[in-house]
Amino acid sequence: MITYTDATLDDLPFIVEVYNSTIASRQVTADLQPVSVESRFAWFEQHNPQKRPLWLIKYHNQPCGWVSLSSFYGRPAYDKTVEISLYIHQDFRGKKIGQTTVAKIESFAKQAGIEAILSYIFGHNIASLNLFEKMHYKQWALLPKVAELDGVKRDLVILGKRLD
Repeated sequence: MITYTDATLDDLPFIVEVYNSTIASRQVTADLQPVSVESRFAWFEQHNPQKRPLWLIKYHNQPCGWVSLSSFYGRPAYDKTVEISLYIHQDFRGKKIGQTTVAKIESFAKQAGIEAILSYIFGHNIASLNLFEKMHYKQWALLPKVAELDGVKRDLVILGKRLD
């Protein structure tokens, strides 16, 4: 059973822990060093339950990850477009939590008047590309070799989906 709750500041250490656990793989984030809980306060405050949620994901009542919708580009004309971030703890991957969560946040987004969701994924992150393609996201942009991870140039793929 998968459930979702609005994240609280008490959840932030877990959220940061899951995020930091992905850094070493060089598959998921462009951060190269772990982030601190304190450094994520402003990011946390940019979310709200009405239009830019940050949800804690629980699998059988055990925290297993988080998902958020963030503003795209920060200008009013883009208010109906968001960026999705989805992080699942490694112990819980392969249980269809990602698919269920993307479907759930899309349903929320439609009700909140959001019309498009973007997902930024490294070109070598095959698991995430497969997840979003399975959820009918299409490639809207390719930014070749815009990131450098341990001396290796990496592509950024932007997948998008219209909800209207």
